[in-house]
Amino acid sequence: MFDKRKRWLINIVLLVAVAAFIGIAAIPLGSFFQQQQQSDSTADAASSSQQGDLEAQARGYELVLEREPDNQTALQGLLQTQIQLGNLEGAIAPLEKLAELNPEQTEYQILLAQARQQMGDLDGATQVYREVLSSQPGDMNALQGLVALLLQEERPQAAIGLLQDTLQTADDTNLVQPDSIDVAAVQLLLGQVYVEMGQDGDALEIYNEAIANYPEDFRPILSKALVLKSQGQMGDAQPLFTQAANLAPAEYKDEIDRLALEDDADARASTPAGSPEEVPEESPEESPEESPEPPAPFDGAGGSGESETGVPPSE
Repeated sequence: MFDKRKRWLINIVLLVAVAAFIGIAAIPLGSFFQQQQQSDSTADAASSSQQGDLEAQARGYELVLEREPDNQTALQGLLQTQIQLGNLEGAIAPLEKLAELNPEQTEYQILLAQARQQMGDLDGATQVYREVLSSQPGDMNALQGLVALLLQEERPQAAIGLLQDTLQTADDTNLVQPDSIDVAAVQLLLGQVYVEMGQDGDALEIYNEAIANYPEDFRPILSKALVLKSQGQMGDAQPLFTQAANLAPAEYKDEIDRLALEDDADARASTPAGSPEEVPEESPEESPEESPEPPAPFDGAGGSGESETGVPPSE
């Protein structure tokens, strides 16, 4: 079993690694919900004049939209203003209109799904995610969002079924729309669901399959290394960290090296002198209190609602 702190590490690292390769939306999805979650503190920190200015801007955009309901500049301005105000409910209407006007730009639909999810409308969020996937089954933002929502609802088997179905139809879909489904990224996401369920063997099996099929892709190698590390199998994990760092783009090499070195330091610190293999079990009285698991990034991962998925999203 993974301890929660190490599982959280896996979630964060894999999410970041895959995100670089899955083509995350041009709109900063995370900042939208971070703003909403911090709305109370933002409101406290902002002066009344700042709040008043933002509210006046919002009203100005609304007046423009009364005359020109399809004015996308005004819609985007209203959306951004509502974000700055921390008004998630007020952002729904411009998001719905932008999604309607730009069906090919799924970023707006994903934002809309996330906003509905944040407001507790899980059925509405699910509907939007599935609408995106019906036309673009390989959209990793939608896949990750729907997987996170299903895990939030404690329906891991439904999340697994969704990803398995995507993989089963990937070859046919890619024949019609070449490279529309990043098979390796979907496998990584499936592997992370297994990790979240504590099914280490299934996760490692899917990672091994991805490594065999995509030997030049650092992501499944890094994923496997992190799982082995969390299990204390440093001898097996270390060569994989090295291999992943060698294959990874330059911007990820330092982070992978840091993870490998950090793991070595942790292993040395936890190993008593003279006993490199066996670590005595602490009594309950001596055991430090387990660190609480931080909220998932997707809000949704995600970081996930809270994201339970840690697979690096894809390009």
